[in-house]
Amino acid sequence: MSRRFLFVLGSARAEGNTESLARRAAEQLPGDVGQHWVRLAEDPLPDFVDLRHDSDHVRPPESTSAGRLLEATLAATDIVIASPLYWYSVSALTKNYLDHWSAWLRTPGLGFKAAMAGRTLWGIAALADPEPSVADPYVGTLNNSAAYLGMRFGGVLLGNGSARGDVLRDTEALARAKTFFAQDAPAARFPYESV
Repeated sequence: MSRRFLFVLGSARAEGNTESLARRAAEQLPGDVGQHWVRLAEDPLPDFVDLRHDSDHVRPPESTSAGRLLEATLAATDIVIASPLYWYSVSALTKNYLDHWSAWLRTPGLGFKAAMAGRTLWGIAALADPEPSVADPYVGTLNNSAAYLGMRFGGVLLGNGSARGDVLRDTEALARAKTFFAQDAPAARFPYESV
């Protein structure tokens, strides 16, 4: 299967620092690698409703935002969560997308967990704090989500910036963006798993 990247843009604003950094990293992908970009703010998912003890989830129709995003997720070999750091984790739009994974896990006949196993989850985030450790909860959210589904975890590319365009002055982040997707992603592991 040739690689197909799904870039999930979780910012509430268009063309912000996270998206700029994601686009710089994506520029480095070979021309034969497919790219599909989804801006969650432009085609919002409905609020996640947890039905696990009430009834079965049903596969969302392809004509809905949830159906389109499900199909794009299943078609991707690599999923890039491009969400700015909001309160030390992913944005609300991004968290809602990840919550929908819970529904898709419980949709009869979908086989979402098996379909995701072996694919790669990546993260890209801009943060306003110069201390990268404030993004540890963000990294943990993505790593643990990948581990639960048997995915590989490519890590998180962090850049610094608050006002639009700030990240383009973060020379270290821009240098890392040039090789970010070139690395081999290991299987994700829960932090408490032994080696």
